[in-house]
Amino acid sequence: MKNFVVKTIANAGALAVAVWALSGITLSGDNKGKEIFTLLLVALLFGLVNFLVKPIVKVLTFPLFILTLGLITLIVNALMLLLTSWLAGVFDLSFHVDGFWTAVGGGLIVSVVSWALNVVLPDGD
Repeated sequence: MKNFVVKTIANAGALAVAVWALSGITLSGDNKGKEIFTLLLVALLFGLVNFLVKPIVKVLTFPLFILTLGLITLIVNALMLLLTSWLAGVFDLSFHVDGFWTAVGGGLIVSVVSWALNVVLPDGD
């Protein structure tokens, strides 16, 4: 359970950096408390998308992983971020990603920051 909480906090931090760094990724709320709560919900949603959908997409695109020497990972991460944005709209969360190229940049930022936070934060193992 502790590992799940740490990964969710790392995802929330990574998404917060992407919101801060890119004008095409927006998160809005009435106050900071609501924004943080929305960010945590979006991080949970993003973690769920990465847990359920990303492995299926990776298996289906395995030949492209080999052909591009793994660079297709940027596209897969962008698609997961776009799917999260769409699901956030379905659940009426105020998180939105404006377009594919913004999602590519956001996916890159989220991957790097999430990796760094997972290295720094304890994981309970």
